Amino acid sequence: MSDEKTTETTEMPVEVQEVPPAMEGAAPGLILAFTPQEAKEDGRPRRRGAGPDPMKALREWTPRTRLGRMVLSKKIVSMEQALATGIPIREVEIIDALLPNLTDEIIKVNMVQRMTDSGRRVRFNVMACVGNHDGYVGLGMAKGKEVAGTISKAITAAKLNVIPVMRGNGSWESSVGPGTSVPFSTTGRAGSTRVTLSPAPSGKGLVVGETGKRVLELAGITDVISRSKGQTRTTINYALATYNALCALNSTRLSQDQANRLFIAKGRLLE
Repeated sequence: MSDEKTTETTEMPVEVQEVPPAMEGAAPGLILAFTPQEAKEDGRPRRRGAGPDPMKALREWTPRTRLGRMVLSKKIVSMEQALATGIPIREVEIIDALLPNLTDEIIKVNMVQRMTDSGRRVRFNVMACVGNHDGYVGLGMAKGKEVAGTISKAITAAKLNVIPVMRGNGSWESSVGPGTSVPFSTTGRAGSTRVTLSPAPSGKGLVVGETGKRVLELAGITDVISRSKGQTRTTINYALATYNALCALNSTRLSQDQANRLFIAKGRLLE
């Protein structure tokens, strides 16, 4: 008889790290910061030049502003509550705590050379855009001597400029329901570049230049019709004009009846 060896495979129990009791009811970014195993499930390494790990910065964060202390003390746990206070956001850790799922993208990297008595001086000008693909977007610029450090500064500036995006269903071709476009036409300007965004029905897509498309995708807008004037080949001005058009939506006064008729949602689409 042949001896058959049977091998038993024992599955190791998967440890699910629970939220620490001290972090219960805190902002989502703070919860992720103190449960790092859940934050690293995707396994993707951080992009070079993206700056320090925001989760590590949150674990070592000491607030310096009143809004930061309110976030750390669990009095404010969402971006909507932070904007409702009317207090300006001066610390990037506040954005990392309230919107931990922001995606950053580099819009433009310019190298500027200047001839001085001591030789040629090289500096970099970087524009970055951040967004959560669901109603929040920010745009920022920074200058520096090194590319990696300048990219980190630009992403930080973009996070501090995060605004809620007003989305709606303003096209006459659209059916009844929440929209993924702008509620009405809006125009933004930067330099000689002017960008006008108009409502579009669902499924139309982003009929806009490639630079504006990157900003609108991070903002969570999937359908729009645009018209542009001026030097549209200037990448920085085109992106800034698109961002200014979204900012102009927030400065428009609307009645509650108009907001309901256009199915306007400002910021995230909360269920």
